[in-house]
Amino acid sequence: DILQKNNFEVVAEAENGKAGVAAYQKYKPDIVTMDITMPEMNGIDAVKAIKALDPNVKIVMVSAMGQQPMVIEAIQAGANDFIVKPERVIEAITKVLS
Repeated sequence: DILQKNNFEVVAEAENGKAGVAAYQKYKPDIVTMDITMPEMNGIDAVKAIKALDPNVKIVMVSAMGQQPMVIEAIQAGANDFIVKPERVIEAITKVLS
């Protein structure tokens, strides 16, 4: 909702990391927002899978407070930035897209 309210088009949503990878392959969005904690395939593994498909993909990880070690791992896996829900959403998306 916050993205759409700020004039960003959301082309797809996925309920887990595996579906997120499939959605990326289908839609090839300008940017991916990825939760770290998801069923079936976590966000870090999904980032690695998407980066293997497209090394130039732009990914912003979304984390909850207290997930700092996982955020570091996500950045090392190839994420461009991270946000702590819901703070910094628009700032991070705009920064990565520019």
